[in-house]
Amino acid sequence: MTTRSLRKCLLLDTASLYFRAYYGVPDSVRAPDGTPVNAVRGLLEFITRLVQDHRPDELVACMDADWRPHWRVELIPSYKAHRVAVETEAGPDEEEVPDTLSPQVPVIEDVLDAFGIARVGVAGYEADDVIGTLTARATGPVDIVTGDRDLYQLVDDARGIRVLYPLKGVGMMQATDEAVLREKYGVDGPGYADLALLRGDPSDGLPGVPGIGEKTAAKLLAAYGDLAGIMAAVDDPASGLTPSQRRRLDESRPYVAVAPKVVRVADDVPLPAFDPALPREPRDPAGLDELAARWGLGRAVGRLRAELASASPHE
Repeated sequence: MTTRSLRKCLLLDTASLYFRAYYGVPDSVRAPDGTPVNAVRGLLEFITRLVQDHRPDELVACMDADWRPHWRVELIPSYKAHRVAVETEAGPDEEEVPDTLSPQVPVIEDVLDAFGIARVGVAGYEADDVIGTLTARATGPVDIVTGDRDLYQLVDDARGIRVLYPLKGVGMMQATDEAVLREKYGVDGPGYADLALLRGDPSDGLPGVPGIGEKTAAKLLAAYGDLAGIMAAVDDPASGLTPSQRRRLDESRPYVAVAPKVVRVADDVPLPAFDPALPREPRDPAGLDELAARWGLGRAVGRLRAELASASPHE
């Protein structure tokens, strides 16, 4: 990423957004040959709206090169296990994806590349880890666009880091800062990772600590500061933990010992060199026109193309 200060960056959790688009745009949206392109069109509409509303200087589409990294599965074997379609020895397991979405993913990648929108994925890491690393390196404000609450852990008012969380359909976003996190969950950004670890997350195959739900986790974090403080309280007979809480946390020590590495996003991914600058014109105009015609994306491509051409940096 550029080291120029105060450049506003928009980081897309791309798979999260095209899944949202797939379910938010009717599958009657099809290419001339009848192939569904609802996820493609919906993602383009997402990006157009984001550029229009937020005027970033930099835009990066972060990709899942490995949606279920082996190093996370080694620590917690249940991690995303329920979403595995096919296990593989040589590479990442195949994720269960709707039949009409899978063929759209290469089209999304081709269209982003033709526009010249930076697309970054790193073998062995999830898009979350790419986002975590880019956020750690950023020198200006960052908006992370995701439908995955796991990334709330990166919210940091002091550094101008927010999460834009899609609320409904395509385009409506909730800007999540520390005030929103405290109001909804009683924690700050780093505290959200500890809360998620304690509470568990069935969608990611994280068991959590039995008997410790979201409200109890928030109360424990308020009382003891962080996960380390809570576990120290387990060993302190004078702490205010109930006998049940103490027992359950003590029995969950093996999980608590490894879960932080699974839940917390990496911030040290070896990223390739790339240009994050918001493209003002397509990298491959002819290729983009061909893709738009082939897949029936003329209007969606045209709107984003016009928005990029007229985009001015944020003030």
